[in-house]
Amino acid sequence: MTAFAGAYAEEDQIVKVECFTYLMIDNDIDVNEILTSDSFKSNNCNSFNFGISNSSLWIKAELSNLDQFEEPIFSLNSTSIDNVKLYSVKDGKIIKEHLNGRLIGVEDREFVSQKIVFDFSEEEINADFYLFKIENVDKKIFTGFISSKESLEEILTFEDLLFGLLTGVFVGLFFYNLFLYFSVKDKVYFIYVLHTLLVWFAQASILGYTQGILWPDWDWMNQRSIVIFSSAVSIVGIWFLRIFLMSKKIVPKLDKGFFVIYGVYAFILANAVLISITLSYQVLLVTQSIVVLFVLFTAVMILRKGYRPARYYLLAWSIFMIGIFLFVFSEMGIIAINNLTAYIMPIGSALEVVLLSFALADRINILKKEKEREQAERLQISKENEILVREQNTLLEKKVKLRTDELENALRNLQNTQSQLVNQEKMASLGQLTAGIAHEINNPINFVSSNITPLKRDIKDIMDVIEFYRETGKKEFSEASIKKAKSLEEDLELDYVLDEIDQLLKGMEDGARRTVEIVKGLRIFSRVDEQDLKKVDLHDGINSTIILLNSTMPGKIRIVREFGELPMVECLAGKINQVFMNIINNAVHALSDSIDEIIDPHITIRTQAHLDETVTVEIEDNGPGMPESVKQRIFEPFFTTKAVGKGTGLGLSIVYSIIENHKGSLEVNTQQGQGTTFKITLPVYQSTQKYEL
Repeated sequence: MTAFAGAYAEEDQIVKVECFTYLMIDNDIDVNEILTSDSFKSNNCNSFNFGISNSSLWIKAELSNLDQFEEPIFSLNSTSIDNVKLYSVKDGKIIKEHLNGRLIGVEDREFVSQKIVFDFSEEEINADFYLFKIENVDKKIFTGFISSKESLEEILTFEDLLFGLLTGVFVGLFFYNLFLYFSVKDKVYFIYVLHTLLVWFAQASILGYTQGILWPDWDWMNQRSIVIFSSAVSIVGIWFLRIFLMSKKIVPKLDKGFFVIYGVYAFILANAVLISITLSYQVLLVTQSIVVLFVLFTAVMILRKGYRPARYYLLAWSIFMIGIFLFVFSEMGIIAINNLTAYIMPIGSALEVVLLSFALADRINILKKEKEREQAERLQISKENEILVREQNTLLEKKVKLRTDELENALRNLQNTQSQLVNQEKMASLGQLTAGIAHEINNPINFVSSNITPLKRDIKDIMDVIEFYRETGKKEFSEASIKKAKSLEEDLELDYVLDEIDQLLKGMEDGARRTVEIVKGLRIFSRVDEQDLKKVDLHDGINSTIILLNSTMPGKIRIVREFGELPMVECLAGKINQVFMNIINNAVHALSDSIDEIIDPHITIRTQAHLDETVTVEIEDNGPGMPESVKQRIFEPFFTTKAVGKGTGLGLSIVYSIIENHKGSLEVNTQQGQGTTFKITLPVYQSTQKYEL
């Protein structure tokens, strides 16, 4: 606390009080005895700090410049003095007495302000000298200045503005880091928030704002607030250092010293509350000097050990330490009193809090990078361990794999044998059935189809004879005979009969032809007479399959053929026809189940040849499609989505086995609500003659 000049008021509007005499008295003496005392000592214009004691300090000052101000005001720079009595003396007599100090409520003072101010009357301006009696339980520092009332109000306005700005900074940092604490649940943020709050209370107490704002009439707290909050700030600050800089882990020996400091601050607080504020303040000043240097040394050692967050902490603490020393030196008169030293403590505290917030942010970034590096190292170790485990398990895996392969082969052989037995039995029955039907139908239909042509020829000859008779009769019959013949033709409806005979012959011929096609389709489909690989036309097999399915296919379903040019394909025709039968039949069932919900239900069959000597057959329907869970299992033996009794679940399993044994591939593309496409790929030539299907 010091005099103000320059930025706050004109130099000629402020007069600093530098030269005076003083007297320290241990007991309470009447002011009249002081007036006659010759024991006053000169301060030589450079001594302002009179230590810490319970003694009363008397100051005798000649304020000869009061008459240059219209309304002279005397202000003490310190707000933390318990009682200050001012006696204006003229001709050896006290002409007026003033009382002020922090034990006087702000509203009860001569000049309402947190500062200790004395308002001189006109008669006091010409006093011979002025006596100040200072009673204080802690430090006794006498620095003050004379100014006009207007200049003092400018200074007070500036102080209020500065304190408001500092409070805004503290409040912003308080709530921002409180939010971070609740977000990340890191204890260090809670400690920082508590530290920020206590720093504000400590600085507000030093500047006198806590008395004016929080407890104007609470004398007990007004006397002790500086000691209490300064000690609390130091305790929490050390707690923050230990957590933030991890001193227990990095410098464990130095960290133990902080427990001694905790004990000293606990003594200071207990003594201030219960016994002597003066002793607490004396111990506090000594402790603070030691702690400042010890904390600085600890932070330097932690930084030297490579802990990067200590950088910002050192910067923050250095600024705070500089502020403390400048403030103390200015009050002791060691350095000049100016505007900087007047506010260095609150400004330094604010900068410390701000820089500590930056240090927290820097710590987060550093910890994040360290965590990423640690995760990378763990990942590398995990990979190395995985390699070691893989190598260690190689022998065991080989043994397990051999046994597993044996079991899988046995299971696969069992499933293949089972499906082959069912397939062979099914195909044998189907082959015998189709062969028998074809044989039984083929003989009678051959009679019918072979007799149609001679019958047509004979009927044509009869028609020629009838026409001859009709033409000859017109010329040679009598009118009665002609009339009778014509009547007979009309009764028999000869023209209609002749037309009907022609239609009947055409119907017989068409029926016989279609029957022949069905028989041919049965023979092509079953191929019971072909047990070896042969080159076949796949289009014939597809067409024969469609012919056989026509009777079970709803009339709404269209078959769309998009056939390309295909070479003759080497395969077992009966097996391949079975593939076509199963897939097309499944498509018909899928469309039939949703026939009323599908617009234009149809099955598209595409064929295409490729330069790599393969052919593809795509069978696509626009039915309801299949979900992914069904698609993954459609080739499993005995898996079916049909109702009980309507499917064995072997159809597509057999299809897959047939295509696989033909060295081909079978793909299915389906999506629920988008239809299903089966894509069959077959090589044109087979490299082996043995196929056990």
